[in-house]
Amino acid sequence: MKNNPFVSDRICHFFSPSKIILGVAAAEQVGNEAKSLGGQKVLIITDPGVARVGLVEKIQEALISEKLIVGIFDRVELEPPARVIDECADLVRKEGYDLVVGLGGGSSLDTAKGVSVVGTNEGKVLDYVGIDVVPNKGLPKILLPTTGGSGAEVTRVFAITDEIDKAKKVVYSNYNLADVAILDPLLTISLPPEVTAETGIDALAHAIESYVSVSSTPFSDILSIEAIRLISENLPVAYAKGENIEARSNMIFAAALAGLAWASGGLGAVHGLSYVLETEFNVGHAKASSIMLPHVMAFNKIGNLYKYGQIARVMGESIEGLSAYDAAEKSISAVKRLLWSVNISFRLTDYGGSKEFLPKLVEGGMKQARLFVPNPRNLTEEDVANIYLKALE
Repeated sequence: MKNNPFVSDRICHFFSPSKIILGVAAAEQVGNEAKSLGGQKVLIITDPGVARVGLVEKIQEALISEKLIVGIFDRVELEPPARVIDECADLVRKEGYDLVVGLGGGSSLDTAKGVSVVGTNEGKVLDYVGIDVVPNKGLPKILLPTTGGSGAEVTRVFAITDEIDKAKKVVYSNYNLADVAILDPLLTISLPPEVTAETGIDALAHAIESYVSVSSTPFSDILSIEAIRLISENLPVAYAKGENIEARSNMIFAAALAGLAWASGGLGAVHGLSYVLETEFNVGHAKASSIMLPHVMAFNKIGNLYKYGQIARVMGESIEGLSAYDAAEKSISAVKRLLWSVNISFRLTDYGGSKEFLPKLVEGGMKQARLFVPNPRNLTEEDVANIYLKALE
């Protein structure tokens, strides 16, 4: 059954940064943008990996050229723990920084969002977990992704790791939206093939989940299906030839489209069942999403056969003359083929998983049941166990 592009009894929302700049060498504009936002003392927030490849210096120079005072916090950790955000926010308050620049992958961008919020509000970052809990606007922020993956530069949410609860938690707020997002493919050139692959599949998971979500909107449908097409066509090229500017440009654009889509249409069980892999197996978010994506798709497909068929079509599968069920099945084959092409295993056993971990996996997955609500198919605890079992085969 073909879905209508608009459901008349629903109100649809679309969230985006105030300004998005896209293009080769766009990062050179960061100084002018910071100055336009009234910044005088700017903190660049990044991780050690980005700092090692020399990207920080380029951003620092662009800011200094506008006579801004610049500091650097390069201690962001993967899947950022709350303590790192609170530590950086304390630095911001103590040193009087008035603008933050997030530079890096999703962890650095999420940390910058969290620091922006905590920098102007009392307490710790975990005080603001939930939806629209943040009382006051944060510090102005400019976000520059160095991967074509998370889409964090365009969303109103950031994720943090609560190390005490061993759980991923999220903060939703319009105050998390970037004042400026700068998408410069040159910042992604140094990304290793493995990280290119993982972050690219993360973007694909965002696009697919938002497209089939029961909360999808006319906005998210248009953005997500185009993101799926771009990723399918360009990720193998970016993986094989990292210096290919066209592929890198399309990937950073696709990641932003997917981010805008899921910010409007929501995510689902792929992310719900991925989080426990991050906390229990120390697998990064992007790889965790890659592992779970085809298994959740196989479970979900009957919840929206038409849209899964469309995913297959834009990923290059021939679906003409096929039944809706067979067309939908092709989407899973297409995703598996893409994963194989960029050397990502979707078998949890390849990452140290075994059936003895199943109870802990199910327990952790069920803690994220809020993400089952927009999923195209309802899940029981038994369903969750069966999906993990498929991933463990």
